[in-house]
Amino acid sequence: MSKISKFFKGGGSASSKGRGGPSPQEALARLRETEEMLSKKQEYLETRIERELAIARQHGTKNKRAALQALKRKKRYEKQLTQIDGTLSTIEFQREALENSHTNTEVLKNMGYAAQAMKKVHENMDLNKIDDLMQDITEQQDVAQEISDAISNRAGFGDEFDE
Repeated sequence: MSKISKFFKGGGSASSKGRGGPSPQEALARLRETEEMLSKKQEYLETRIERELAIARQHGTKNKRAALQALKRKKRYEKQLTQIDGTLSTIEFQREALENSHTNTEVLKNMGYAAQAMKKVHENMDLNKIDDLMQDITEQQDVAQEISDAISNRAGFGDEFDE
């Protein structure tokens, strides 16, 4: 089956069936294939347009009928080219939207994973124990400050008098 018929008839890998649709990677690959195919068709039509224009110039006023036919074909090819441009724009927009959605999904999964890890880390922590520990630390810091103050005061032997 050709790529185009696979695309329009829904032919795909067995892995995409039974899961409720294709994976983002499969869809992106197909969109890129379609973009590539349409780009090739664009190039083909552009060369055909140039060829028909050359034919019209060649016949010029000598054979008006052949020149007109060539111009009509050129016009038809230009119309097809315009349609392909619109289709390519739509596919490009869809591909970008899919890429952004896939990125957002991955970010969300990783954030969930990080949340689970944080939950596991905090699993063994009790808020009351933490408060008690912080109070103990504060008390020990106060004791250390008192000791430091006591050591740093000058020992003024005989400097202090009680009048």
